[in-house]
Amino acid sequence: MPDAVSRLNAALNQSHTFRYLTVGLLALLVALATPPNTHAQSYDVIIRNGRVIDGTGNPWFMADVALDGDRIAAIGDLGAATAGREIDATGLYVTPGFIDAHSHAGPGLATAGLSHGEPLLAQGITTVVINPDGGGPVDLARQRSELLRDGLGVNTAQLVPHGSIRRAILGAEDRAPTAGEMEEMRGLVRKGMEEGAYGLSSGTFYVPGSYSDPNEIVELAEVVASFGGAYTSHIRDESDYTVGLVAAVEEVIDVARRAGIPGVITHVKALGPRVWGFGAVITRRIQAAREEGIEVYTDQYPYAASATSLSAALLPRWSQAGGTDSLMARFDRPEVMADIRAAMVENLARRGGADRIRFRRVRFDESIEGWLLSDLASELGADPIDTAIDLLRRGGVSIISHNMDEDDVRTLMTPSWNMTASDGGLVPWMEGVPHPRSYGTFPRKIRQFVLEEGIVDLAAAIRSMTGLPAQVLRISDRGVLRPGAYADVVVFDLARLNDPATFTEPHQLAEGMIEVFVNGEAAISSGDFTSTLAGRVIRKR
Repeated sequence: MPDAVSRLNAALNQSHTFRYLTVGLLALLVALATPPNTHAQSYDVIIRNGRVIDGTGNPWFMADVALDGDRIAAIGDLGAATAGREIDATGLYVTPGFIDAHSHAGPGLATAGLSHGEPLLAQGITTVVINPDGGGPVDLARQRSELLRDGLGVNTAQLVPHGSIRRAILGAEDRAPTAGEMEEMRGLVRKGMEEGAYGLSSGTFYVPGSYSDPNEIVELAEVVASFGGAYTSHIRDESDYTVGLVAAVEEVIDVARRAGIPGVITHVKALGPRVWGFGAVITRRIQAAREEGIEVYTDQYPYAASATSLSAALLPRWSQAGGTDSLMARFDRPEVMADIRAAMVENLARRGGADRIRFRRVRFDESIEGWLLSDLASELGADPIDTAIDLLRRGGVSIISHNMDEDDVRTLMTPSWNMTASDGGLVPWMEGVPHPRSYGTFPRKIRQFVLEEGIVDLAAAIRSMTGLPAQVLRISDRGVLRPGAYADVVVFDLARLNDPATFTEPHQLAEGMIEVFVNGEAAISSGDFTSTLAGRVIRKR
């Protein structure tokens, strides 16, 4: 019996060997008989000979990039391939389109005269994440329709705004929600996530978000977690207003821990002289959380000045409970006004004094836009606090606050978990004196902190603007250069990359972008805007 089995196996092996040889010979004969393919692959666009940085953090490599429709079709040596348009990128860099992880451009993009987003495109931004700081509309479906009404120059990704939801249910009341109100808030968050939002934003520094406690945020974040979303927060305190900077950072870490979702400390900073030097403390706390297994990140703009409202900067939160009418009533009560004024004196000191407060938008008196609070007070012969109170009585005032230390900016920029984000808006040309971050954030980071100071590697900086925000927010098929990803692609001249916008002359477009593609269509071509509106409101899948 063993001999029979051996002979059978040998026969089978010979049979299989003969079969494989026969198939191989037939394949060779077919190949020899088939004429070579003389038709080169054709694409819509080929960007040739560029230094490709793919958004993952890898160093640049030389390659061609082909676009077909709204996708990247191929990357490599495309040799004899042809295209409807070929771009010579010799000496230029080819990267994914930049993703602004914290943008106030939503209202502007929903306006006919601004929907082109040209100040964004000039920076290389192809996608913005809107509704940050807990602000923006509760009805995301309606917002999406408004954004699409006049076309979009860039892609937009929506967040669910905690502050707006709280205001819709509780107004500006300084109290915890009832069980029923909490259920309504959860329902609004759930509806927003079902509409395709990428996560929850909060502004626990601002009214009414400041009236929430961490448990309220966690409950809503747990709803977001069921959709695979993230949580991003303008933290409760960036200085020592209330709980302090470190405790506010720990609050976001704890929300991420308890809800099991990515947490983002947005426009991370140490605000005011009292906490200068705390950049290293924040970094250590986040590193410890990540070593614990908690997914925590930051985003940041590369400037030592922030922007907010005069009321948010100087008024105590208790004075704002109930809204504007309640605040004005408190102003008219001398004993209460004395307490408010004392708190304003302390808050101005936190920000470094009146010579660090610059007016950026004053709707009732445009003539003082761009002035420092100290200069206006001197002109009027008045105390800076009394000057601020008078302005607050007259209406809303937005400000730029020069309140950060450059060393903290650098310390917070270098970790691998830090994203680039502008915190900027989109305003009518020449309106007000906005923060230059609206025009220059992305090229400024590369020019100053990569090229001039060398504290960040170019590939790492590009990752902070592309692959990392896409990873954090789970934005599919964007933020990277690879076949099959959406064709959001920029080509720039590193030597010409510049941000001419300043704090006194902010309305100046960034320079150096040669080509910008949004979903495969050229929004900037040979350095000029094309007026193409190829942007989309993208939704989380």
